[in-house]
Amino acid sequence: MDSPRPKTVLHADMDAFYASIEQRDDPSLHGKPVVVGGAGNRGVVSAASYEARKFGIHSAMPSAQARQLCPDVIFLRGRMSVYAAESKRIFEIFRRFTPVVEGLSLDEAFLDLTGTERLLGPARGVAERLRATVREETGLAISVGIAPIKMVAKIASDCAKPDGLLEIEPAGMRAFLDPLPVGRIWGVGPVARERLERGGIRTIGDLAVAEGKHVEGLLGDWGLRVARLARGQDVREVEAYRDAVSMSEENTFGSDVSDLGTLSAAILTHAESVARRLRRSDAKARTVVLKVKLARRVQRGPRGFPLLTRRATLADPTDDGGEIAAAAQALLARCDLQEPVRLIGVGTTNLISRPEQLSLFHAQSGRARRAKLNQALDRLTDKYGTKVVRRAGQSDVERAAPSLQIKRGED
Repeated sequence: MDSPRPKTVLHADMDAFYASIEQRDDPSLHGKPVVVGGAGNRGVVSAASYEARKFGIHSAMPSAQARQLCPDVIFLRGRMSVYAAESKRIFEIFRRFTPVVEGLSLDEAFLDLTGTERLLGPARGVAERLRATVREETGLAISVGIAPIKMVAKIASDCAKPDGLLEIEPAGMRAFLDPLPVGRIWGVGPVARERLERGGIRTIGDLAVAEGKHVEGLLGDWGLRVARLARGQDVREVEAYRDAVSMSEENTFGSDVSDLGTLSAAILTHAESVARRLRRSDAKARTVVLKVKLARRVQRGPRGFPLLTRRATLADPTDDGGEIAAAAQALLARCDLQEPVRLIGVGTTNLISRPEQLSLFHAQSGRARRAKLNQALDRLTDKYGTKVVRRAGQSDVERAAPSLQIKRGED
């Protein structure tokens, strides 16, 4: 029996996406260290130009640390509507080359080119044309990695930055992967990397040949899956569309918050945003999740704050912001907070996309009225923005930085 034909996976990643757009649109920023992100004490870097990266600034870094590294760095709050519009244009270009495009964020995606050689030619030529098209139509640079599996394609595009192209043939995967630090594996963060290094596993090659029991002892069952990735065994397909399994919104406050009214107002704002995304996705949620990060630091690093998560299952699925907010506010009351809050978030999960059976125990007339009201609010929001009509008690929420995340149902 013939062995399966190797796949051809392309990973396309825009270079310093937000910062590059700002430099493109404002020539005075060319050649200068630019950061897009929150400028406050708790701000976070969303994107850094390559001029800023020379100082060691990178995404997810606290803004205060970025200023210490480069006092002359130029901070920009960001223009999400512009970034989203550019992302849409770029993804439309991707789909000219293959319909199988899996978006990971606003600025990166996997493309499956398997079987397109007769129509489009060799993958490298396709990638070169894609990069040229993106630059011609948007004025932005993009880096591309090509490989038989997703993980290697993603690492290759990172190695190709900035504005480069790297192809890893099937026969060359081991030579490419083995010398790389184990932290380059998708999903291996600082904690897992430290555990592996303490166990004598420093490179991907080390992990590929390590005994299964040793790896399992360091990382548990998950470690065995990571070891398979280290050996180039990545069976994940490029998924052109994945149903959302949850939707959420959250924000980090500029200063610690103890006032329950302020927390409740933020919850209502997040609930309305989540509900609007549910309606645009033709979905309803069965479960509401509240996320509260306390202000008390218990250890170093971004995960050094206590995190409380509470959830409630609703009697009927909903896409109504008032119902989601009421459930989240009830969860907040159950937390019985005795200390200030750093971050608060509202999420929904257990989503359904088909009409639900009407409840025999809950009046539907009130829900029908709210559905009509929500439809009217959505039309106003789509035309005039989120601030034109708001529920009583809503507030503006401060965010640490713009997000690169693709949010299902967000315009």
